[in-house]
Amino acid sequence: MTEYSIRIIETIKAIPKGKVTSYGKIAAKAGLPNGARQVVRILHSQSEKHDLPWYRILKADGSIALPEGAGAELQKELLSKEGVLVSKEGRVDLEKFGWR
Repeated sequence: MTEYSIRIIETIKAIPKGKVTSYGKIAAKAGLPNGARQVVRILHSQSEKHDLPWYRILKADGSIALPEGAGAELQKELLSKEGVLVSKEGRVDLEKFGWR
C-alpha cells in the first residue's frame, strides 16, 4: 500500500459522524490534489477491510454518486441515521453538513 493510500484511509476514518465531504476534498487533505479517482479506488477495494465510512463521501456538488438500486438507498439510510438530511434528489447541503 502506498503512502498516499494510507493517508487517504486515515483521512476517510477522520470524517466525524453527521458530516460529509467530497472525494476531491479527501484527496486534497491527504496531499493528493486531483486524486478523487484514487479515493474512489480505495473506497471500492478497502472499505470493508478498514471499516471505512464510505457513505460520508459524496460528489463535489453534495450528491450521492451511487445510482438507485446500486447502493444509493443504503447510503441515504446510513446518512439519515447520523442526522444528515438527504433531499429527494439525493443531495446533501454541504454548507450545513460539510466537514471542514
